[in-house]
Amino acid sequence: MDAANPSSLALDVSANPNASTDAVRVARPSGPARPVVFASPHSGRHYTSEMQSLTCLTLDQLRRSEDAYVDTLIASAPEFGAHLVTAQFPRVFVDPNRGPWELDPGMFSDRLPDQTAPVSRRAASGLGVVPRIGFEGRALYRRRLRYAEARSRIERFYEPYHATLEGLLSDLRDTHGFVLAIDMHSMPDASARGVDFVLGDRFGSSCDPRVTDRVEAVLRDQGYVTVRNIPYAGGYTTEHYGRPADGVHVIQIEINRSLYLDEARVAMAPGFPGFEAEMRKIVRELTHTDWSACVPA
Repeated sequence: MDAANPSSLALDVSANPNASTDAVRVARPSGPARPVVFASPHSGRHYTSEMQSLTCLTLDQLRRSEDAYVDTLIASAPEFGAHLVTAQFPRVFVDPNRGPWELDPGMFSDRLPDQTAPVSRRAASGLGVVPRIGFEGRALYRRRLRYAEARSRIERFYEPYHATLEGLLSDLRDTHGFVLAIDMHSMPDASARGVDFVLGDRFGSSCDPRVTDRVEAVLRDQGYVTVRNIPYAGGYTTEHYGRPADGVHVIQIEINRSLYLDEARVAMAPGFPGFEAEMRKIVRELTHTDWSACVPA
């Protein structure tokens, strides 16, 4: 199969013989683990027949919502001592960068439990934990869902992903006194033209400012243009886990897709290998940084 041609791929469009249909994959360092975790919650590309039977969009259209191949760009993390956590399911089916209660009542045929209220702004816009819309605001479903369908997805995919991530962060913090999670995403070129990377730290609340400073310095040393928090300040992962005072530091990194991707075809661009090599250097620098100053006093 041709990984650069999404139309040639069947249900598992990863073109990776080792791909798993499990909710989450963890790649662990072969040697001593450093207190760094890279996560890719939106690069999952295993589209089951169950998912596709409910949607009114084509597979190519569904894939436009992916942070396509971000997991590939950071696959070297375990080689340098960091853990790598990747969601295997697509974000259009379940979005692990949302709270488990962020549901849009308008997309369901029955009443939602009280704990899902009030409706968050993200859910109301169609981008909740079970999204209502995909790329360009296109409706995903042929019919309204039942709450039981959403609950099943959350239990089967969302909860295992977060249980895995939370467990890793807790273990590494207990071992090292602190942990740094780097939540990796990609953004359409139109979202921030002229910007290569957007760093999200919830305006300084999700990690020690020295973390953001160091990440920005590493990227700028490679010649990239960076901005902070605009238009992406971080989602549920940074909000929920970022507790610098407790030794848990979380930063979100958004990569401009034009650096490596043919956005219209959701295919690796000709420059993908070169950018992947650049990302390897960046991953190494971030993993090998001495973060010991992040241990809470």
